[in-house]
Amino acid sequence: IRLVFPELTEERRKELVKIVRKKAEESKVAVRAIRREANETIKKDCKDGTITEDDQKRLEEKAQKATDNAIKEIDRIANEKEKELLAV
Repeated sequence: IRLVFPELTEERRKELVKIVRKKAEESKVAVRAIRREANETIKKDCKDGTITEDDQKRLEEKAQKATDNAIKEIDRIANEKEKELLAV
């Protein structure tokens, strides 16, 4: 089976770049929502006395680092894909 795809036009490439950017932003929002949920759980556990305030700070910092790394990776992948799409 052979599939023949026509070359991408400049207009279609730009549309695909917009889609990539939109999906990247949606991914970042999802990562931030997960961080927010984690922080709420951490604060609740601290309030209940399950964990100490030091543990709370440490866990919040760890969640922030994980969020930063995930967002950095999303940006890297999105930029890579944009360059790939715009290359002629």
